Amino acid sequence: QVQLVESGGGLVQPGGSLRLSCAASGSFFSIVFMGWYRQDPGKQRELVARISNVDNTNYADSVKGRFTISRDNAKTTVHLQMNNLKPEDTAVYYCNVEASQSLGQSPKTYWGSGTQVTVSS
Repeated sequence: QVQLVESGGGLVQPGGSLRLSCAASGSFFSIVFMGWYRQDPGKQRELVARISNVDNTNYADSVKGRFTISRDNAKTTVHLQMNNLKPEDTAVYYCNVEASQSLGQSPKTYWGSGTQVTVSS
């Protein structure tokens, strides 16, 4: 099992910045992907950004050039630096990890409990 602890959400004015972090712990063999999704009430959860175990990244078009995803050296904590935030970035942000429990096992998906990001003046 993998436990995820998220931090860094909050209220910020348009144009401001926030940094989200998510630390993974528990019993696992390897982490394949770490990333962030977001969800507004009444809407589907959407990918914001994710990073692979070889540091390949991909971003939603709406955040390219404004958000940067990164991982620590141990590759168990993922960060999302969010700059030039817009009101439409307001959502609950969920950490997502795909990890395998043993060599050769297909990875399972784990979710954090979510952290609120509100962009408003």
